[in-house]
Amino acid sequence: MLPLMMNVCYFKYGRRAADLLISVRSWQRLNSWHSLAMTFTDRSLEDIRREVAAFADERDWEQFHSPRNLLLALVGEVGEAAEILRWQGDASPAIPADKAEDWADELADVLTLLVRLADRSGVDLTTAFARKLEKARRKYPVDGFKGSSRKYDEP
Repeated sequence: MLPLMMNVCYFKYGRRAADLLISVRSWQRLNSWHSLAMTFTDRSLEDIRREVAAFADERDWEQFHSPRNLLLALVGEVGEAAEILRWQGDASPAIPADKAEDWADELADVLTLLVRLADRSGVDLTTAFARKLEKARRKYPVDGFKGSSRKYDEP
């Protein structure tokens, strides 16, 4: 339904109105996280990696993108995301309405830097993710951990 609404909104009212509709829908998703499953747009990590690499290359930023620098920048961006939720507790909505766009921007910064860090340090994130998820499945079998927050080495 959203793509149709966005297209109608775009053609009738222009790009800004369509962007606003997307922001409103995103905010609604953020604030009903417990009842709706989030669906990402269909885009590969490889496409994102290429775009981020081209962005950095166009600006001659390769010289600054050592794994150390990228990791420290990533930690800083995670801190900025945490700042948005600081002192929120278990409030509802989880993301304050006036901070929804800031929240999305910080998560996008985190993703950008994570993808760049993986690229510059030779890690294929999709392969690493699959390998790590399989390790977690073995470490946390459903029959022993369903509904539990305990760590694998706790009784």
